[in-house]
Amino acid sequence: MRIHSLPTQLVNQIAAGEVVERPSSVVKELVENCFDAGASHIFIEIEQGGARLIKIRDNGCGIYKEDLPLALSRHATSKISSLKDLEQVVSMGFRGEALPSISSVSRLTLISRISDADCAWKVIADGTEDNFDPQPDPHPQGTTIDVRDLFYNTPARRKFLKTEKTEFAHIETLIQRMALSRFDIGFTLLHNQKEILNLKPAETDAEQEQRIAGICGSAFIENSVKIDFAASGLSVTGWVGLPTFSRSQQDMQFFYVNGRLVRDKLVSHAIKQAYQDVLFHGRHSVFVLYLSLDPALVDVNAHPAKLEVRFREGRLVHDFLFSALHRSLADIRPGKNIIELPVQAHQVTSAGVKEVEESRELFSGDRVSQQSKPTSELKPIYNPRPPQQGSLPLQVEEVVNAYASLYPKPESVAQPIPSDPKPLGNAIAHLHNIFILAETVSGIILVDTHAAHERITYERLKQQYQNGSIPSQPLLLPIKIKVSTAEADLAEQEHEFFMSLGFELNRSGPETLVLRSIPVLLGNTDLETLIRDVLSDMTEYGMSRRIQDKSNEILSTVACHGAVRARRRLTVDEMNALLRDMEQTERIGQCNHGRPTWIALSTQELDKFFLRGQ
Repeated sequence: MRIHSLPTQLVNQIAAGEVVERPSSVVKELVENCFDAGASHIFIEIEQGGARLIKIRDNGCGIYKEDLPLALSRHATSKISSLKDLEQVVSMGFRGEALPSISSVSRLTLISRISDADCAWKVIADGTEDNFDPQPDPHPQGTTIDVRDLFYNTPARRKFLKTEKTEFAHIETLIQRMALSRFDIGFTLLHNQKEILNLKPAETDAEQEQRIAGICGSAFIENSVKIDFAASGLSVTGWVGLPTFSRSQQDMQFFYVNGRLVRDKLVSHAIKQAYQDVLFHGRHSVFVLYLSLDPALVDVNAHPAKLEVRFREGRLVHDFLFSALHRSLADIRPGKNIIELPVQAHQVTSAGVKEVEESRELFSGDRVSQQSKPTSELKPIYNPRPPQQGSLPLQVEEVVNAYASLYPKPESVAQPIPSDPKPLGNAIAHLHNIFILAETVSGIILVDTHAAHERITYERLKQQYQNGSIPSQPLLLPIKIKVSTAEADLAEQEHEFFMSLGFELNRSGPETLVLRSIPVLLGNTDLETLIRDVLSDMTEYGMSRRIQDKSNEILSTVACHGAVRARRRLTVDEMNALLRDMEQTERIGQCNHGRPTWIALSTQELDKFFLRGQ
């Protein structure tokens, strides 16, 4: 067949295939236009899940009568005018495809009025981009778009719609997510003449938290920490859930870039890495986070529906997010950010950490001096057996034994105790030789002795490992690793990075790397696979933490062996010493495996339980 031009309506219907997936897609495009119009309240009316009616009204700036035909034409927009504008988009919509695409698969009516106009003007569109005849209308300032009978002229597309209940659920979820992005805007959502949502503008912190609680549940606010972190021209604010408040699905993860809700694998990787050391296995973190950066540093035109973005400095963004969340989670400790850490029953099960055989305990003997001795006296120093030239790496068991021998008897000299009030109170009893019961000013505390001391030991080992030069050991037989040319180039470029982590990795050919030395801790590891995975991560995300994570995994094993065993009876002084160390330890809310280490019950909760005063 000869080459020919497609009819305008068909072109718009093809574009609609990218923009309009289902009714919620229409709602997203139209509500984003309301954002750009400066609206302070948006009214959304839905019928039959959006298949019959989608009506969206705002009180924004409106559209000039002369511009109404252009608003319904392809590639016509008020939001960009040059390539420079496209390279630093600050609006939500800018492609100029949404309205003509929607009108090509529905019966669309557009009514709009600017502030100083005598009346509003109405046009009806069918996707052909012609025969516009604006008619006067008594509509107030702002814009209303009425979309009826979606996909009426494309029956094949209509067949793919789900049930009314399912389609509306997508719309409701979308509005909730968009409401989290703009606290300054009110939202009203109706379905079949029934009010579903009525959110007023939220200006104060309390009102914003109230909106989040209404969407994510009050438990989210009660079990989250507000963060505000800025560096290198980037800023992240929002709320991150405590590691003990997690979910089985990724359904409560909201991330916004310059006010735009996005899904980005680089962002997901950074957040997952930040939670890796504290989250129970098989669980997912919860968060509502807002990243702000120069619009020139993010490309929002990477996806037709603008659901994905591309960062120009991906590694910088990744490292920034990881550092911000990692630091915020580390700072959650008794008496600083939050006192009462809730426990979800499903997390404290036998699926946790299996207790290992009794090893040398931190506290030797039956008694210590009358004053509490903080366990900081006993922190081990990383000093494994020095490697011999040409010898094989130490096995994990040898590293464990090297650490185990570093737990001496307590000395008689007591360290100064932090002054009262003590966030974790004073120890009263060691219940079943497992749990510490402590009394605080506001209630009681229960501590899992082994889990808490495991975290204390683990954090000290990590700190010592990171502060000192990482012990490296030459391999008896160097390992040759075949990689792609690009990976070999990357390894050569990042030679100093590998050296800083204890690896001597050199290039010996276009596609060959030679591993000559490795960190002592990683002696019992599949080194070739580890190196390949690290290079793959660096190619994908610009960095990798696999080596650190593998080292931390072994240090975690060492800490587990060195922690106080269950059934080991502790004295009151020993328990108080452990409580004082907990108050100074980062990430103390969870053990190395993500299990909670302590819970709190206030006197009010105890009174309520025993019906006191009722």
